[in-house]
Amino acid sequence: MGSSRAKEQRSARRARLEEMRRAEAARERRNRVITWTCSAVVVAGAVGAGWYFLDRANQRQEAEAAAAARPVAGEKTFKDLGRDHVTTPVDYKMSPAVGGDHHQVWMNCNGDVYDKEIGETNAVHSLEHGAVWVTYNDKAAKKDVDALEDRVARTPYTLMSPYGDQSSPIVLSAWGKQLSVDSADDPRVDTFLDKYVQGAQTPEPGAACTGGIGA
Repeated sequence: MGSSRAKEQRSARRARLEEMRRAEAARERRNRVITWTCSAVVVAGAVGAGWYFLDRANQRQEAEAAAAARPVAGEKTFKDLGRDHVTTPVDYKMSPAVGGDHHQVWMNCNGDVYDKEIGETNAVHSLEHGAVWVTYNDKAAKKDVDALEDRVARTPYTLMSPYGDQSSPIVLSAWGKQLSVDSADDPRVDTFLDKYVQGAQTPEPGAACTGGIGA
């Protein structure tokens, strides 16, 4: 009788152990499934986020390229501009000049502000190097001249000078590009400078704006 009870007890323990093993195996399977599922979700999220940010970056680059390609409202464009070095005056077809044959020495254009008219053929050489030339006549308000002088002085590859023979109070000129405005607070002033200082129109990007002729 005792032997039979002992067998029953051993059998019950084996059954409990087997049940515990099955339960442990089931937990391990559930944990693996959860781990795999979470990993798949993380990977999918990372891939999705990567594509999202890549797409946003591409969109931003496309928008910047489109903005760079758009002309500044009201600007004029001039093509077929000569680039020979000359020592004689040049009869430019626009005032101020935005390109064409020019003197072999440029005007310093590292934020240089001139209080007198400068050599036009020298200034055109500066434009060839990627500078923007800001000019004004006696119709420009003093506050506008002062504001532009401050802006130019803080901007490499720019220069500024008076220029009597222009139709607008203020003119901004880059190689092949020109914009006329009435005041310094016209938002197109900053747009023009941002776009054309060392812009895509520059025939000789990176060329020096120092070491030329100064005031």
